[in-house]
Amino acid sequence: MYRVNEIFYSLQGEGFWTGTPMVFLRFSGCNLKCPFCDTDHSAFREMTAEKIVGEVAKAGGDCRRVCVTGGEPSLQLDADLVEALHRAGFRIHIETNGTRALPEGVDWVTVSPKSEVEGLKGDGTVVLEKADEVKVVYLGKEVEKWAAFPARWHFLQPCSCLNTEQTVDYIRRHPNWRLSLQTHKLLNIR
Repeated sequence: MYRVNEIFYSLQGEGFWTGTPMVFLRFSGCNLKCPFCDTDHSAFREMTAEKIVGEVAKAGGDCRRVCVTGGEPSLQLDADLVEALHRAGFRIHIETNGTRALPEGVDWVTVSPKSEVEGLKGDGTVVLEKADEVKVVYLGKEVEKWAAFPARWHFLQPCSCLNTEQTVDYIRRHPNWRLSLQTHKLLNIR
């Protein structure tokens, strides 16, 4: 059984796939609990892999991309659910803090490291060795170690759209980064 916070269909609001239709499978629970997190970890329902696949398919209609997120999705995503989603024709994206290994078969990995966040409730050490993209929530601290992380794309994102000017200034001085805005918040969509 998996603890599912919500399943919904929208547009990806962050990173490389911004603007792309996607079904979101949000798990409840996290090993870090960042102070700025927007997930209610107390809200969940227990679901089987079969039930999840059915609701993901129903939510997305013809859309065959699912973003597994959380909380921290690596606490629950396993080979059985990956296989079930692939059998149903889904391409699997994951947004993870990178502190835990992932099951084989995830099609797109976004690592959003949190090791520089103050007030974490756990160890933010990243154990993944590579990703498709790195998306760092910019908190005004030095982040250049993440620019060297093995990924094709490196995004810097203002924290809840509050420090956009500071983030843009940092990117201008460090042009190896690209800006990622939380466009779903700016557009007032889920």
